[in-house]
Amino acid sequence: MKLIYGIKDKPKFSQRIVFAFQQLLAIMAATLAVPAVINGAMGVDMSPAAALFGAGVGTIVYLLFTRSKSPVFLGSSFAFIGSMCSAFAGAATVGLGYLGLIIGAVLAGLVYVVLAIFAKTLGTDWINKLMPPVVIGPTVAIIGLSLAPNAVSDLLRSTGSETGSVYVCLVCGLVTLFTTVLVATYAKKMARLIPFIIGILAGYACACVFYLVGSASGNEALKVISFQPFVDCFSAISLKSFLSIPQFTFMRGLGSFGELNAAYFITLTTAYVPVAFVVFAEHLADHKNLSSIVEQDLLKDPGLHRTLLGDGIGSIAGAIFGGCPNTTYGESIGCVAITGNASIVTIWYAAVMCILVSFLSPFIAFLQSIPACVMGGVCIALYGFIAVSGLKMLQQVDLNENRNLFTASVILITGVGGMILQIGAVEIRTVACALILGIITNTILRGKEKAKAGKNGSKNKKRKSKR
Repeated sequence: MKLIYGIKDKPKFSQRIVFAFQQLLAIMAATLAVPAVINGAMGVDMSPAAALFGAGVGTIVYLLFTRSKSPVFLGSSFAFIGSMCSAFAGAATVGLGYLGLIIGAVLAGLVYVVLAIFAKTLGTDWINKLMPPVVIGPTVAIIGLSLAPNAVSDLLRSTGSETGSVYVCLVCGLVTLFTTVLVATYAKKMARLIPFIIGILAGYACACVFYLVGSASGNEALKVISFQPFVDCFSAISLKSFLSIPQFTFMRGLGSFGELNAAYFITLTTAYVPVAFVVFAEHLADHKNLSSIVEQDLLKDPGLHRTLLGDGIGSIAGAIFGGCPNTTYGESIGCVAITGNASIVTIWYAAVMCILVSFLSPFIAFLQSIPACVMGGVCIALYGFIAVSGLKMLQQVDLNENRNLFTASVILITGVGGMILQIGAVEIRTVACALILGIITNTILRGKEKAKAGKNGSKNKKRKSKR
């Protein structure tokens, strides 16, 4: 899809608000999911509102470092879930509480700073040689495909009654999906720029209708939406029902500095630093994909060193407030691609909106009440678009050459197969595994091709000399 709004374009004020809200909805599910997963795994109480605030702050930091030239939103990174669990597990033995999350994020952010220095010193030409389209294309596709199980799982899952029907979830999710794709394809003007908002509202309305019918008939299977977040929010009518200060991580970690010991510091280092190198690979893939969408090489302008600094320092800032290191979101990139809106102003407004709504209890309640099946319908479109955009990069690759054919095959099969390696406390996730193996395959076969080309060249010289 051609861009309707370029990076430097500035939509009207009313449009900026709507577009920003759409970006917020696109990244909301995953951003709020990370603290929810940590809470369930570790029995702690991380604040989803604080994670949302941290995502907004991290995005602003990223935009400042990239000079407002890279239109992508940063949200809570799933790659660091294992690291965060290790931080909490170790903190339990030394009493550090939430401070471990901040220290770990700082260590991970410093990795980005070091990589940024290398990128500034060595330039980016080595990246294009190391990761040509035959490597980066399938890798981008894997980013979308690796998220596919999450989308399908959500599509068939309710957030209401435990007896909610899978078929009712499917209907609500498909209403969301088809509304989104129809609006994005056939709508005109403003509506075409906000397909996700319209799709989510359609799915939400459908779930509400089923809920009302289920309540009237006493059929619990029809209740796939839960309004409990609103009940909790308005249980007592007071100012707190409308405004509340998120439980920031740095506030919960105060007073614990004296209890940091060497063993726990080593635990944090081994938990966070290797993962930062893994996420670096995803950082490259995301920015290559975004570059193809906006038709501008973001690794050269604003530059890889700036995107790395923005991502790294943004992760530290996000963790200070929300506990979760941030990363560039494929959902945000997919939103840019599908809507054709790459306006950097939209990202700025989305970041500010993210910060503001984290203080609004009713809005947080609304976000938490959106059924999983509705978000599943949206994510099918988002993740699918990411996968297809990666495959489009292969159009410029000659797959008749064995080197290209095998490189793409290795990436796609290991990626679709969900390859994950556990090395000690470090988990190398699917996208990183696929990318690393793809780079190795391409490098080995490129050496073979050069040797073959060298032999052919020497034979031609011999033939000419005989003549």
